[in-house]
Amino acid sequence: MKGSIRESIAGHAFLIVGAVIALYPFLSIMAQALSPAPASAARGVTLENFASAWTRGGFSTSLFSSALVALAVVIATGFVATLAGYALSVLKVRWRGLIMAVLLVGLVLPSEARIIPLYDMMSSLGLLNTYWALILPQIASSFSLATFWMANYFGALPASLAEASSLDGANSWQTLRHVFAPLGMSALATLSCLVFLYTWNEFMLALVLMPDDATVQTAPLSLSFFAGNERNTEPEVIAAAAVLVALPVVIAYAFLQRRFMSGLLEGAVKE
Repeated sequence: MKGSIRESIAGHAFLIVGAVIALYPFLSIMAQALSPAPASAARGVTLENFASAWTRGGFSTSLFSSALVALAVVIATGFVATLAGYALSVLKVRWRGLIMAVLLVGLVLPSEARIIPLYDMMSSLGLLNTYWALILPQIASSFSLATFWMANYFGALPASLAEASSLDGANSWQTLRHVFAPLGMSALATLSCLVFLYTWNEFMLALVLMPDDATVQTAPLSLSFFAGNERNTEPEVIAAAAVLVALPVVIAYAFLQRRFMSGLLEGAVKE
């Protein structure tokens, strides 16, 4: 009995220490963002730094750009991955093994290896400094993971579902639409959270493919340029800008945390 109590206390203490370590960077930046700048007349907690960062950094435009790019990538990736995952796991298309091997190559290929070819391609197509320069490559880079994700989920479902649907007279498209797609919503929601997070935080592609037009630059890129200009003058404003850029992701995760975790765990135990 005493041993179990000690183990419980040690476990809780370990989790508390881990939580403090994980939260410290965010809390320290938040504290700095809420503190008044040396040249400000305000005292105590203030929101002046957020207002200053919002207006001087033009984050209304960059946050809109990030949201537009992220939503476009999430919707397109989810739709295409659902179709591809269904075809590979349920329909058992021809050359399935070869297709999965090619997708695996796309999954392990480092993003740095794609930068120069992507720049040349987007330049030849006239898409540099446009939303498409960021949307199309991120759909392609997310496709391998998303397809594996949905294919594994659909493959774990009972094969009798497709057989029963076929006996009822449904074709392949109707089976996907009315049987597998509704069942796969939890997996698709979790996948959407991951793709949204990766897309929102993407910096290298934005830096290379849209460096010259501030009207289409995403929030991480705008934050980098803003911090480079203000680093030695007002660190409180930079901290406020960092909070503004991170806040949408934090809010989205806070609301979708339960669904995110259930989607990760679903299918882990099979009856």
